[in-house]
Amino acid sequence: MRLLDEQYLKTPFYGVARMHAFLCSLGHKINIKRVRRLLRTMGIEAIYSKSKLSKANLEHHKYPYLLKNLTINRPNMVWSTDITYIPMAQGFLYLSAIIDWYSRYIVAWEISNSLDVSFCVETLEKALKKNKPEIFNTDQGSQYTSSVFVDILKSNNIKISMDGKGRAIDNILIERFWRSIKYEYVYLNEVETGQELWNGINDYINFYNNERLHQSLDYKVL
Repeated sequence: MRLLDEQYLKTPFYGVARMHAFLCSLGHKINIKRVRRLLRTMGIEAIYSKSKLSKANLEHHKYPYLLKNLTINRPNMVWSTDITYIPMAQGFLYLSAIIDWYSRYIVAWEISNSLDVSFCVETLEKALKKNKPEIFNTDQGSQYTSSVFVDILKSNNIKISMDGKGRAIDNILIERFWRSIKYEYVYLNEVETGQELWNGINDYINFYNNERLHQSLDYKVL
């Protein structure tokens, strides 16, 4: 699963067949059905797009994408969120994070062993204790279209924006953060426990927010 996760960051357009061929090329004896099951567990699909950890609920209302051609020129104008798979030495957890589009600042984050909506709500509530955005962008996953999540945004008079279906580029900044945290922390460490992972992610995000030089910001700290 870790190999699949690493390869996915390099080639998100690989489907089950190519991922199977990739593992076989490394000498792993694994059938294609097993590869398909592992990718589903991880929430990964081949895309022109992104992982599908947050599955859509057809009964939930979907909101339009508000960020197209929008000039984002100040902090707390737009926040966005997503979920990613985090491999450990044994097993895995999921990471949810909220990013400010202007500053690239990670406003809040949480880890969980499930994809329950409460995991995402906790991240949102933690962020709103610090500040609130004018627009909040998500994908169309059921966690984000659920009434409990949407109602929090509405009660805070926050405009709701949602990616077009299958368009990872609509939420590109959080995707870039996933790549950074995985290559700069997750893949460099064999984490044994949830507490150890929490501590490591906390240290990395403090570094990311306060020390890391960002190319998109002309190598300035946040």
